[in-house]
Amino acid sequence: MGIKEYDVFVIGTGTAGKTVAIECAAEGLKVAIADNREYGGTCPNRGCDPKKVLVGITEVIQLATDLKGKGITTVPELNWQELQQFKSTFTSAVPAATEKKLKKAGIDLYHQSPEFLDMNTLSVEGKTVKVKKIVIATGQKSMELRIPGREHLLLSDAFLDLESLPDKMVFIGAGYIGMEFAHIAARFGVKVTIVEFGASPLQNFEKDIVDHLVSASEELGIQFIFNAEVTQVEKLRKNFRITFQKNGKSETITTPMVFNTAGRVPSIDELALEKGNVASEKGGISVNEYLQSTTNPSVYACGDVSASGSLPLTPTSSQESRIVSLNIRKGNHTKMDFPPVPSVVFTIPQLASIGLTEAEAKEKGYQYQIEYKSVPKWFNAKRVNSRTYAYKTIVDTDRNLILGAHIIAPHAGEMINLFVLALCGKLKPEVLKQMIFAYPTWGKDIKGMV
Repeated sequence: MGIKEYDVFVIGTGTAGKTVAIECAAEGLKVAIADNREYGGTCPNRGCDPKKVLVGITEVIQLATDLKGKGITTVPELNWQELQQFKSTFTSAVPAATEKKLKKAGIDLYHQSPEFLDMNTLSVEGKTVKVKKIVIATGQKSMELRIPGREHLLLSDAFLDLESLPDKMVFIGAGYIGMEFAHIAARFGVKVTIVEFGASPLQNFEKDIVDHLVSASEELGIQFIFNAEVTQVEKLRKNFRITFQKNGKSETITTPMVFNTAGRVPSIDELALEKGNVASEKGGISVNEYLQSTTNPSVYACGDVSASGSLPLTPTSSQESRIVSLNIRKGNHTKMDFPPVPSVVFTIPQLASIGLTEAEAKEKGYQYQIEYKSVPKWFNAKRVNSRTYAYKTIVDTDRNLILGAHIIAPHAGEMINLFVLALCGKLKPEVLKQMIFAYPTWGKDIKGMV
């Protein structure tokens, strides 16, 4: 069989990869794409989208619980199996629909992870492929915990597809995945424990706001074990025994189900990057300002797998895919230049953030002013009887510009989008205050936060 040749070969069919492939094919380039999992990538199949469907029903429960005795007499009953069936209506069609769209665009499809043979040659499905431009868009995967018994640890994929819930559950790691899943499980009546290596969860977020989430989580019944290093997982007859070190002592807990939510790492192990002279680092594929490999000019990387410095989020993956697509089709003219990017933790209440934390502002040497308040007596929180509502904003006093905004509230994810406009538009606080927002809405509250 002869060697196949392509103008562009994309590795990964998620948000970033499929965008590059379709846009390049539309310009008449000969394009192929490959994935070793179901087509469509993490977000719609086993990430953001199905997770948010599960979160949605717990939002109803929390609202009803908060308003019980305020006009609500009975909190609705939950049914995990029905919820999973509803979730599948969002996920089940994704792989086939993605393949259909790619085929319609004239793109050749492969169902295996390629390996580099040299700087412009790949091996995939037993075929040798010569390529002018290679795009790595393989995303991230769960970080393996190198401890005895790690084969007993379940991953986030398994949580999203659970047929039933146990009475107890342990999460190793208090990042956004662990926290979000813990909140879902706890509201379904599961006794949840989170074991975290650090002193607090969500360590990239503003600690003052995270502390409010810890309190709200504990009120929900979630138990935290901080400053604890898990050293072993053992299979017992019906349960698993988790051993961890805390304060120099060895302790154990038992549970019928334990998840590894300790973090995610670039998915690059299967690519044989060294054969393609593709440099990588902790954050993923090493890239320049054009998202081009620093060591192999035929290779680009976009999405969560690129060490571009951007947050590993679906919106930033979309932005990076557009940059890579343009640079492949038009030559290296478009540089990576990201605006401020918001991040949301979909617990209840939600935690949302954009810009700098106080620690980052201090490290960068800004002269700044902090406004930090807990405001559960503001109308919007009182209206739904929510006990947790706080914010922290950071303003550069030299330029009178907002450096960062951090909110915990039932609708913090929507509120932070208004701060996106403020930061991207470089709006001064007084300009924001002069704007007229609809009342009474959660969005209007941001005027009182700066």
